[in-house]
Amino acid sequence: MAKFKFVKISKKKKIRYLFNSSYSDIYLVFLHGFKSDLEGDKPKTLYKFCKKNNIGFLAFEYSGHGKSYGKFEDGTITSWTKDAYKIIKKKIYGKKIILVGSSMGGWIGLNLFKFFDKNILAFIGIAPAPEFLDKLMWKKFTNKVRKQLIKDQFYIFNHGGFEYNITYNLIKDGKKNKIFNKIFNNKIYLTILHGEKDDVVPISISRKIIKIFKKAKKKLIIVKNGDHSLSKKNNLKRVMREIKYIHNNLTS
Repeated sequence: MAKFKFVKISKKKKIRYLFNSSYSDIYLVFLHGFKSDLEGDKPKTLYKFCKKNNIGFLAFEYSGHGKSYGKFEDGTITSWTKDAYKIIKKKIYGKKIILVGSSMGGWIGLNLFKFFDKNILAFIGIAPAPEFLDKLMWKKFTNKVRKQLIKDQFYIFNHGGFEYNITYNLIKDGKKNKIFNKIFNNKIYLTILHGEKDDVVPISISRKIIKIFKKAKKKLIIVKNGDHSLSKKNNLKRVMREIKYIHNNLTS
């Protein structure tokens, strides 16, 4: 397994990343989810897969995640998108990109189209969750929780065994990063894998993403018995299969 490294994206800001250089012009960029990091099975499995198949690879942790700079509570979708933009520009400027976005990483990935529109050849979503802060949190919070968030600017809640520190600033910023009011005319490969038993992000979100990409080669895969993370070995094999299929088509 490769060692994690750090890259400076400004004088005081360091981001932890995993990287596999390649002579190929195509790099796979993995974008992890909300409060996740590079220690999980997905980034490690993807790294090994890319190394074995001579594909360039880049994965990193946004600010406040894992061992990257900053506090999680200071981060927003806008700032995490900027983190992604800066490290991609610094490490693989000008390269062609296969974006793989998991959950919130799918939202970050969709945001990156405005920066790397001509470089992105494919987008693979793993239960992508654009606009989740509004649709899956704010709108489902009770009035009591909403009032507390506005008053205290902060709220901690538990879901699925995980603790989430939510700031009102994060909620407000999420509303500035709308995706579903856009149309994407990119002629790319678009594949979304979504667990049949995902109890975090509804499959309807993935269907909406499919609809806003008008000219892509589109595929929505509902993974039987799959959960939200799709991190089990058989699910990860399915993800690899789709990546290999797309990469082979891009290089043939």
